[in-house]
Amino acid sequence: MAKHPVPKKKHSKSRRNTRRAHDALSAPTLATCQECGNKKVPHAVCLECGSYKGRQVVAISD
Repeated sequence: MAKHPVPKKKHSKSRRNTRRAHDALSAPTLATCQECGNKKVPHAVCLECGSYKGRQVVAISD
């Protein structure tokens, strides 16, 4: 029967939390559309007006 590795001493809460310090999720970055002023994902077509870099690239139907 194989033995599993077990830590010899308990790791403290501080050590555990220090390891988890980089695991937090960050809010997505949003840019303002030049045409309509709504928030959008950078380097992507605006979902509200269909423009990208000041040009109309997608026809949006109401």
